Amino acid sequence: MAGFQYTKVGGDSYTDNLIGTLLAILGNLLVSVAVCIQKYSHVTLAGTKDPRVFYRTKTWWCGLVLTALGEAANFVSYAFAPLSLISPLNAVSVIERYVLSFLGCILTIAGTYLFVTFGPNYHQKLNAKNIVTQVVGWPFLVYVLLEIITFCLLLYCYKQRNADYLVVILLLVALLGSVTVITVKAVAGMLVLSIQGTMQLHYPIFYVMFVCMVATVVFQATFLSQATHLYDSSMIACVNYIFSTSFAIVAGAIFYLEFFHMDILHICMYLLGCVLCFLGVFLITKNRKKLKAFEPYVTMDMSQGTEGIPTIHDKEWRAVQPDYNGSFSYGALVNNDSVVPVSLPTPDQLAGTVSPADTLYGTADLKND
Repeated sequence: MAGFQYTKVGGDSYTDNLIGTLLAILGNLLVSVAVCIQKYSHVTLAGTKDPRVFYRTKTWWCGLVLTALGEAANFVSYAFAPLSLISPLNAVSVIERYVLSFLGCILTIAGTYLFVTFGPNYHQKLNAKNIVTQVVGWPFLVYVLLEIITFCLLLYCYKQRNADYLVVILLLVALLGSVTVITVKAVAGMLVLSIQGTMQLHYPIFYVMFVCMVATVVFQATFLSQATHLYDSSMIACVNYIFSTSFAIVAGAIFYLEFFHMDILHICMYLLGCVLCFLGVFLITKNRKKLKAFEPYVTMDMSQGTEGIPTIHDKEWRAVQPDYNGSFSYGALVNNDSVVPVSLPTPDQLAGTVSPADTLYGTADLKND
């Protein structure tokens, strides 16, 4: 097909695939480690009396630097390997973050081996002229039109009909992500050509792709932030990986024609690897242990508080939170909601009540005393 110039499968092609794969794996590992480090920084500050904000701690900045390095490695990997090879490698970060299911890890590793081995090996020259040719081609225009219509319908349901389902939110993220990966690969490819000596930065298409890349990334982050406020992070990681990878593969196949020179056997083995990765990620996140929600309570033991009421930040305080028994409780106090309350006696009933002293001694004897 017209548009891109393909290189033959050979040593250089496999070398580029290997470089892109290793960069993507390294980038995803760095990002995953960075997230853990930043989370440790937030938890440490929340459990101490440290008055500093999170961005004034060394651990948080260490995580930020690792995040930048990881995303840079992911960005460069798109310039060496096809989209359909780089996108499924996000499963590496899920394996590292949720190492809980042995079967899930085995399936994910096996799927990664299959789609890396049988993935596309044809590479394109990503110069400005070829990119413009593909942008104005009818396959991509039809694809973008369908994406815009689907995105508008989902956004209308989400905003106007309050359809804040996880599938709806993550479909919006995946639709934006398919545009993001197209623009990221185009920008990375033109930057690499410019560094190699063929300047591409004076073409307007470079800046169009760059603006689209930044805009879609910002909107993706917005929708993902809204999803994290409503749903569990493990569920988001699983569904977002499946949706985003699927749409990225379709986008690469339509815009960059990555499957154009592949035979049926290689395509089927590649798709089998993706399915194994999807199933593995599902099992990994499904078996993640759910944390018990914290229940606030008041302790009745004030003996260990040296200065006023102890707080959760006092390291000397060793009060243990009571087990959750289905009802809200305070410390060791038992919930007596099932006990029928006793009504207080009226003044008339109190006047006619005979005291125990009157029964034993009699009224006259008490008066004589």
